[in-house]
Amino acid sequence: MATERGRDLKLKSWPIYLYVPNLIGYARILANIVAFGECFANKKLFTALYFVSFVCDELDGRFARMLNQASTFGAVLDMVTDRVSTAALLVVLSHLYKPCFMFFLGMLALDIASHWLQMYSTFLSSKTSHKDVKDNKSWLMKAYYQRLFMGYCCVSAEVLYLILYELAESPSDSVVKVFMAALNQKSPLMLLGLLALPGWAIKQIVNVVQIKTAADTCVLYDLNRSQRP
Repeated sequence: MATERGRDLKLKSWPIYLYVPNLIGYARILANIVAFGECFANKKLFTALYFVSFVCDELDGRFARMLNQASTFGAVLDMVTDRVSTAALLVVLSHLYKPCFMFFLGMLALDIASHWLQMYSTFLSSKTSHKDVKDNKSWLMKAYYQRLFMGYCCVSAEVLYLILYELAESPSDSVVKVFMAALNQKSPLMLLGLLALPGWAIKQIVNVVQIKTAADTCVLYDLNRSQRP
């Protein structure tokens, strides 16, 4: 009986794996694998594939809502792909800008710590989405998780990292040196980078605030549990 039930559950799970948003998610993973395989050999190919993958991050959400194919698996797949992609790009940048190795390592650690704590605190709060911050005391967190504002900050961060990737020439260069050189040359990429810089900065501040608010949720959970009879 238990074996038949397990078989039925496996059969029912397959359609979820084949939801259109999840198929887009698999395509994103494939694009990133190819992109990072060529990241030091073909900049144009890497940038194109990484950007396509990033655009598809928006498309899978649209298709999930349009086709009524939202799923927990899809949400986790989307977030893991986002975090791994950004982390891998930061690792690449740490190789292209060796004097700034610790800076990019710090950005990677901040990004992972912030999102991991936010997801775990969401689980403790019995919420269905880490974007549910309506009971959060931080006005910045509430503002950040408004769709358009969050979109600007997330896009800005990824665009800024891609611009740094494109501008990199010598591993001995620092980010400041490359930025100043591009500014003096009035590079179009530099103008785009300046537009993206505020969004990137806000996202890093939000990451720090998110760590604190998520930690508060974990501590509150411990206090409530200790008071139970």
